[in-house]
Amino acid sequence: MKKGRLLHAELSHVIARLGHTDTLTIADAGLPVPHGPRRIDLALTPGTPGFLQVVEVVTQEMQVESALIAEEIKEHNPQLHSQLLAVLEALQQHQGNSITVRYISHEQFKQQTQCSQAVIRSGECSPYANVILSAGVTF
Repeated sequence: MKKGRLLHAELSHVIARLGHTDTLTIADAGLPVPHGPRRIDLALTPGTPGFLQVVEVVTQEMQVESALIAEEIKEHNPQLHSQLLAVLEALQQHQGNSITVRYISHEQFKQQTQCSQAVIRSGECSPYANVILSAGVTF
């Protein structure tokens, strides 16, 4: 049996296969998922699991180099935005590296998801609760 905390086999497999600069999208319940990337649907009910809960579990297993966020989150979901930045700041400290955070429009964000290895759908039902994480290296 796996020693780590992540028990979801498909999600664990996707993270294990990531190479440097490969991306993984963590999305709210409403983000359209393009046909290219693998879709991992974790949504059970509205709010379950929450976006930040999924981000925290994924980043326990994934080395993160950068994060891409829709600019609109700043205005339309400032509390979640602050919480996401706090999670990324704590992750920087834990990983011992700097995580670059960039912002683009939501329309550009949706196009960028097409390049992700997978889109993980949470049950989050608040606006712009999405992030694209880019894999770093552990050495």
